[in-house]
Amino acid sequence: MPQYPDTLDPAALSALPRDFVGYGRRTPDPKWPGGISVAVNLVINYEEGAEYSLLDGDDGNDAWGEYSYEIPATVRDLGTEAAMEFGSRVGGWRLARLLDDYGVKATFSACALALERNREYADWIRESSHDVIGHGWRWTEDSRLERAEEKRLMLRAIASIEATTGQRIRGWNVRSFPSVNTRSILVEEGGFLYDSDSTNDELPYFVDHAGKPLLVVPYSKVYNDVKYLVAPSYATPNDFFMTLKLALDYLVDEAERGHGGRMMTVGLHARWSGQAARASAVKQFIEYVLAKKGAGFMRRLDIAEHWDRNFRPA
Repeated sequence: MPQYPDTLDPAALSALPRDFVGYGRRTPDPKWPGGISVAVNLVINYEEGAEYSLLDGDDGNDAWGEYSYEIPATVRDLGTEAAMEFGSRVGGWRLARLLDDYGVKATFSACALALERNREYADWIRESSHDVIGHGWRWTEDSRLERAEEKRLMLRAIASIEATTGQRIRGWNVRSFPSVNTRSILVEEGGFLYDSDSTNDELPYFVDHAGKPLLVVPYSKVYNDVKYLVAPSYATPNDFFMTLKLALDYLVDEAERGHGGRMMTVGLHARWSGQAARASAVKQFIEYVLAKKGAGFMRRLDIAEHWDRNFRPA
């Protein structure tokens, strides 16, 4: 695995100025299509087969299977391999059936190699109307990469995902931590509409990057099934459902009281929420959103295009 540099790059301190203000007290009205006040975006992270693995030449195993436990790097981790394979063999299809059964359009944050290794799943995405956001060539930490290598792998992912799904990806979301170069590479490449690496807001917003407006569509690590494994963790799927329900109720109520609409991103993973018990929480939440006045599902691409049309700086 690539290692972090030993010394700090001075340019990293000024590359991405921080913004502590955001929209402040003047939250805009998103005017979402259909008159909804909260746009719910389901993001299914499809990573299985792209994780760190001795079989792929990495110098260690991944630790994000069903448990965060690392065995020695010289020993093949069959336990984590099996947990990841469940996502592609079973869990991904269980989530696919839920989306099909309820007619919900979602977003797939997909690692290119993972789709290459499961062409049947990529074909299903191609045949659907779900959108795909780039999640890397592999499920690796881009923050450890040199700029040239990060760009090379991004270009490889773009070409690969277009070949497997038929979609030219318009958004980007790395594994956990973007590098200070990620946004500049997105702008330089020229084909991206938005960046989804930040988690600092509940609405899209524009940033000025190298003199050009770049749309940011924030992600969420809170409304995310990673909490099954990260403390404070969900004890049961009911905890996940109740977290999502309470959030949606609060956001809709805020909008009804005149405080502006919102976007609610829900992060799912095939190997985690694709387990039968946990899928029940996803099913409950889908049913709840469909019955909830003021809420509705939107794809991430539709959210980005709506914001770009209506809120792009003059």
